Amino acid sequence: MSVYPVILCGGSGTRLWPMSRGGYPKQYLKLSGDFTLVQQTALRLADAPGVGAPIVITNQDQRFLVADQLHSIGVIPSAIVLEPAGRNTAPAVAAAALLLAEKDPHALMLILPSDHVIANNSVFAKLAAEAGEIAQSGRLVTFGIEPTMPHTGYGYIRGGNVLASHEGAYVVDAFIEKPNVETANRFLAEGGYYWNSGMFMMKVSTYLEELARFEPKVLEHVELSLASAKRDDDFTRLDQQAFEGSPNISIDYAVMEKTECATVIAASGLGWSDIGSWSSLADISTRDDQGNTLTGDVMTDDVAQSYIRAEHRMVAAIGVKDLVIVETADAVLVAHRRETERVKKIVERLNESGRHESVTHRKVARPWGSYESIDQGERFQVKRIIVNPGSSLSLQMHHHRAEHWIVVRGTARIFNEGQELLLAENQSTYIPLGAKHRLQNPGKIPLELIEVQSGSYLGEDDIVRFEDNYGRDVKAL
Repeated sequence: MSVYPVILCGGSGTRLWPMSRGGYPKQYLKLSGDFTLVQQTALRLADAPGVGAPIVITNQDQRFLVADQLHSIGVIPSAIVLEPAGRNTAPAVAAAALLLAEKDPHALMLILPSDHVIANNSVFAKLAAEAGEIAQSGRLVTFGIEPTMPHTGYGYIRGGNVLASHEGAYVVDAFIEKPNVETANRFLAEGGYYWNSGMFMMKVSTYLEELARFEPKVLEHVELSLASAKRDDDFTRLDQQAFEGSPNISIDYAVMEKTECATVIAASGLGWSDIGSWSSLADISTRDDQGNTLTGDVMTDDVAQSYIRAEHRMVAAIGVKDLVIVETADAVLVAHRRETERVKKIVERLNESGRHESVTHRKVARPWGSYESIDQGERFQVKRIIVNPGSSLSLQMHHHRAEHWIVVRGTARIFNEGQELLLAENQSTYIPLGAKHRLQNPGKIPLELIEVQSGSYLGEDDIVRFEDNYGRDVKAL
């Protein structure tokens, strides 16, 4: 029986701001190791026998991030499903289950959040194999992390009777909401309690049967959204109206807390972390003799027990202890290690004030490449634009700005009001306000150019698209 990873990849983490942002959340960052978190998740069982290509559940805004990051590590998903609205994990898993049921209703799903770290993949592979054996019998298996401290940020699972013939697996006795410190300490002292990891192993048919039993509206609306979905070679776009009709509910509330088939398997030795804060990332990071984790161009003097990360500039710290310092191109975070959970309050204030730093970085990924703001002032803005080989921007125009393009590297094919230009390095052209234009990279290496915008309004929403290769909204010609 084949196992298919189902990677849940639509979150927009805020606790790791300023690196993780609404438009580029933590699963796409290299926070621990040489691969991003979603890449680590996809590679975790890629070479294990009997494991099929993953199904990825994400959203419209992140679809090209997912596709690009998986392509770069040679992972070809069996489907990338786009949710038109956030409806929590029960509908997301239902969409994956229904897709798998089309070819094998008895297949196993290994449901994995995309933003966790597991240091010991070999231990995880053995645990997943055991969970698969249990799930084949119709049990719904959740991975319970053996607690190492009285953590109040996780939900807990209380194990009951030992599952026959499976040492270390237990019938679930109860799911428990995030406890206070006193209760968490009691759980740790008594034993038999596990952190709820959000990872599951279950048979497709079992999940669909239990979902139909306990939350039939979820199944009904996801079936409708899949029946009306738009499918192409790259994405499965669920129908918005049908999907939005589904209850917003987690797999725990929808099924796991109600079913009689819930099983928890004790997961120890994984080196697991959900990296829920800068403090938790610091806890799993390599430290020097002073207890510091220093990443990037960092210089310190008399610094201890601190996590300091420089992404763009040199960071110097003197005479401090127990700090988290994170530098990006457009924001710097300084916090006490005990207070990093409060980062989300900063993000809330940024959102309330309409500031872009909660959503985008100075460098913004696009399906054709990226752009980065270099400088800006009244009535002008300078950007560095990278266009991937063979890629093309949309045919577009602007109501409020003109643009100057200077090619720095590579070759640019430019369409400007019916004229076609081929520009090489150190050549430039001008795009007048209101002119229909398009930029393409016909070459084999990335195209790099500098764009100088000038005009009365320079926002990204001053783009009228007439043709687009990436499914974005266009205006009829």
